[in-house]
Amino acid sequence: MAALSLLLLSAAQHLRSLQGGVQAPATLHEAGSCILGDCRVEFEANGRTVVANLPVGSSGGKRSVGDRMTVRYQADDPRVVAREDDVDGSGVVLLAMTAGVGALAFLLLSVMAAVQAVRRRLSRR
Repeated sequence: MAALSLLLLSAAQHLRSLQGGVQAPATLHEAGSCILGDCRVEFEANGRTVVANLPVGSSGGKRSVGDRMTVRYQADDPRVVAREDDVDGSGVVLLAMTAGVGALAFLLLSVMAAVQAVRRRLSRR
């Protein structure tokens, strides 16, 4: 869970890097599990049509193919894109914090179980 938390924090960093990117209207080209990076959008960049994958940590999983949205992309590489609503990274950070708290809870429970086992062993002697 801690590794997942670190992975999600890097995804949030990537989303935040697009805050200053070029804004463009887009259409959901292929729907899937957007949080896992399985959605594709289509938009116009530099006079050509681009179909790009949304990055891991994107929201909008309830959207249907053909839905309109606003994206931000890197001017020098339009395939690096994120939904306008996701570039603050807050949704991914919340998910990372939840995974981190879960990892700490699991660690705490493991330590408590180990202490309890040692106590039982000592009380039998």
